[in-house]
Amino acid sequence: MIREIGEVTAINGQTVTITTALQQGCGGCKQQSHCGAGILSKALPNRRGSVEVWLENPPAIGSQVELWLPEKAILKFSVLLYLIPIITLLAGALIGEQLFPQQELYGILLAGAGFAASFFLLKQWLRRRDLQVRELMQINILPVDQP
Repeated sequence: MIREIGEVTAINGQTVTITTALQQGCGGCKQQSHCGAGILSKALPNRRGSVEVWLENPPAIGSQVELWLPEKAILKFSVLLYLIPIITLLAGALIGEQLFPQQELYGILLAGAGFAASFFLLKQWLRRRDLQVRELMQINILPVDQP
């Protein structure tokens, strides 16, 4: 399970908005100076993510919560986000090469169009899958530290 600490930033009925600092996952990793995510977290240190979830008993605004998500779900979506754009890029280049063997520009344009289209289609598809990810997520409200 992947663990992330977040803070409740808004409550609308039983829908709670939880905001997290996106660079926390790389904090203790020894490879963070070589990994793309680690380098990105250093370049953009104040990146934040938010998720809206339904909670039967919502905590107060400012409460700290733990978000737990199975590695299998993250791995599945990561493969989709990396593999599909590369496949569409190559497929567009191959189609352009086959249709227009004397014009390299068309291969480049079709490769770029396939690459861009894959991001648009993945965004639409992942929006529909957002509910599935939220169902897999476990949320624990952390106790408030008493002075």
